[in-house]
Amino acid sequence: MDVERLAEGLHEHTDGVAKAVAGADPGAAVPTCPEWSLKVLIGHIGQAQRWAASTIRSGPSPVPDPFDADPGDPGDWSGWLHAGATDLIEAVSAAEGPVWTFFGPGPATFWLRRMLHDATIHHADAALATGTDFAVAPDLATDAITEWLEILSNPITPTLKPGLIALRGTGQTLQVRPDAGPGWLITRSPDGIHWARATEPADATLAGPVADLLLVLTRRQSPDTLTLTLTGDRDLVDHWLANTAA
Repeated sequence: MDVERLAEGLHEHTDGVAKAVAGADPGAAVPTCPEWSLKVLIGHIGQAQRWAASTIRSGPSPVPDPFDADPGDPGDWSGWLHAGATDLIEAVSAAEGPVWTFFGPGPATFWLRRMLHDATIHHADAALATGTDFAVAPDLATDAITEWLEILSNPITPTLKPGLIALRGTGQTLQVRPDAGPGWLITRSPDGIHWARATEPADATLAGPVADLLLVLTRRQSPDTLTLTLTGDRDLVDHWLANTAA
């Protein structure tokens, strides 16, 4: 996705988060982020975007603790969130070369894309916590799934989150099939996760709207609560979902 679309999406979902929590109790629980309140959720979103902007400009620093973030007065959350998004976009626009990422030097757009999809999923968290509507454009949902699989399949990722080693297998396949466009074929191999944009028979298949697939793959919703079709090995799907975290 080009920088303009990434930036547009970041503003869109930052605004969505702000609207979802407007007037809500800052101490309200966020069911899809155990142990977090809405204040911690909002703090994390703005904190992460500012940290990413600082990383682009000055290099890495310790990943901040969401519980240390101070988003200010709830009445000012919208402005605080938008300021963080704008700061990140400006840092990306000003970058002149590769920057630090978890996976080695990469383009500054790595962080714009990462923070966009982070904000998108946390928009869903905020909406689920406050009973408000959530929507994500198909192109953004598609890219979010692709990015998530890129992260999970990177050989560095298990060194950062050792629990993901449980996703290795002996060739089991999972097809994620959206209503439109090619799907994702995931293969669990002894050396890690492999995937391709392909629509092929698999041991298990999840099919349905791409936005719903994103919510299920990031464990924000159960496949049983959305308009998805699950065929094949249900245990394989359950194992995948039980051993991933977003």
